[in-house]
Amino acid sequence: MSSFGLVGASGYIAPRHMRAIRDTGNELVAAMDPFDSVGIMDSFFPKAAFFTEIERFDRHLAKLRKESGGIDFLSVCTPNYLHDSHIRFGLRQHADVICEKPLVLNPWNVDALEEVESEFSRKIYNILQLRLHPSVVGLKEKYSGSMDKKIDVDLTYITSRGNWYYTSWKGDSRKSGGVATNIGIHFFDMLIWLFGPVQENIVHISSHDRASGFIELENARVRWFLSINEENLPEQARVEGKKTYRSFKGEGEEWEFSGGFEDLHTLSYKKILDGAGFHLNEARPSIELVHDIRYQKPKGLSGDYHPLAKLALSEHPFGGRKREIE
Repeated sequence: MSSFGLVGASGYIAPRHMRAIRDTGNELVAAMDPFDSVGIMDSFFPKAAFFTEIERFDRHLAKLRKESGGIDFLSVCTPNYLHDSHIRFGLRQHADVICEKPLVLNPWNVDALEEVESEFSRKIYNILQLRLHPSVVGLKEKYSGSMDKKIDVDLTYITSRGNWYYTSWKGDSRKSGGVATNIGIHFFDMLIWLFGPVQENIVHISSHDRASGFIELENARVRWFLSINEENLPEQARVEGKKTYRSFKGEGEEWEFSGGFEDLHTLSYKKILDGAGFHLNEARPSIELVHDIRYQKPKGLSGDYHPLAKLALSEHPFGGRKREIE
């Protein structure tokens, strides 16, 4: 049985990590978060020590290391901009690190982490759970090997967020990486994994609540649209009262993967514990792509753009719902 520490215990994704630790037969011995709304821990590890200050968390882990060898893994579920620092913190605890997406915000951070990983002789793993989704695995098998021609793919993901989003760290692109990074990183990783490396990357729209563009991969041409604004939802989705719309189309058919996410973190942990997790270099291509999207000047609606892009600009311009921060 392995011992785990966790930073970011009050976050949205933390319960999936707690469940994965429990369901793989391991123990969460200590957790940390500056916010103390972590009653969810009672459902998984009520005896785990909890801290709201990183300094006391650090001292407790040092005590555990002296008494019993310390933790084997640190799970990082903190805001995106803190991942790099907290990964380094875990390595200094002489622990392997499991980190949520995006692993880091900038490609050069990956290079620096490689050096620290080597210095401590520990491993850094990234949660890339869509690679484990049964439907995506099926597509990988279908499109593996040589292809006669590139296929055309449309990726659409709209997940409505309220005004709280813009006040939180997620609404600050310096901390979250912006829409394409915060809600798009796992889709971009999936696309690169399925269809090969990026050959061309064009951004058509980039704002506080939506982004869209075109990516040419080795074996696919991808038009993508991402939004956190409910006004961008297709009419049918709004009529049905849906707050989220996800569509992945290619070769004249829609590839379904709206369900099946419940156990993917547990499966990710099982693979990591078996020595088959995703390492730094596997996370690098999608980090490079979203970094390029973030700093590329949008070219407007030119070339091969996503069908929703024009609608989003004409019927729901950026003024449709302003970024409200007092």
